[in-house]
Amino acid sequence: MLSYRHAFHAGNFADVLKHSVLTLVLDYMTRKEKGFCYIDSHSGAGMYQLADEYAQKTGEYKNGIAKIINDAAAPESLEPYLSLISSLNLIKVNEASDNVNNNATNELEVYPGSPGIAKAFVRRQDSSHLFELHPTDIQHLTDFCQRWRKVFVKQSDGYQGVLGLLPPPSRRGVVLIDPPYELKEDYTKAVKTIIKAYTKFSTGTYILWYPVVKRELVLAMERDFSHSEVKNLLQVELCLEQDSDEYGMTGTGLFIVNPPWQLTAQLKEILPYLKTKLGSDDTSYTVKQLIAE
Repeated sequence: MLSYRHAFHAGNFADVLKHSVLTLVLDYMTRKEKGFCYIDSHSGAGMYQLADEYAQKTGEYKNGIAKIINDAAAPESLEPYLSLISSLNLIKVNEASDNVNNNATNELEVYPGSPGIAKAFVRRQDSSHLFELHPTDIQHLTDFCQRWRKVFVKQSDGYQGVLGLLPPPSRRGVVLIDPPYELKEDYTKAVKTIIKAYTKFSTGTYILWYPVVKRELVLAMERDFSHSEVKNLLQVELCLEQDSDEYGMTGTGLFIVNPPWQLTAQLKEILPYLKTKLGSDDTSYTVKQLIAE
């Protein structure tokens, strides 16, 4: 199935959590001079236009990034993420107009997918490998990457692509696995891919995003990890609503293998803020060390 288009959901609350964590992880990786490899299993289009019909149809970004982008009270841990989104939109406006005083700099026009986040951090000594199957998104992604050095874009299965690249020559790497979960099998397949990857490259940092749609699917992912050889696994969730048997995503979460040492403290600063700004009385969050180091 290739019906999923992330353009409908770009900048929503799930993206805010996922991409704020990704920016913190990539920022941490760049603190060492030695290069690293970034691998993205389900890359999407790279960059999204918030004025297009997809984003406007759902308006999900209005209850996500739009609510916090100009908030001076945002916690320091969100600064790398918010600064990146702001800079991308400032660049977009300045490209469209010679008037540097244009008030449109305060309006959101674009939102990056995970490749757009990564592009802002990777350096000359780093490499990036992006996988995408959707025929439309792969074209958008290829266009987005035209001026990006040391990036390799492939229209192929991202799960196999991840395993084929490990361990990277530098022995430093960040792997993002972010499937659309169109198929229920993705919950199991994504976890098994990280377990297999860990046997090949146990020191890499792995980020696995998941939606909270049915709690039993998330619990099954936790069990699969707990019965594996994976160590140092952090789990974080932001649920806008209580678990429900009704159709729809009530929350979002991440499994993070080998997180940066300060990430737990940063998330404990970010999540209460996101609950206040994006949630309600029914909103909850968790940060827990699912598997010890």
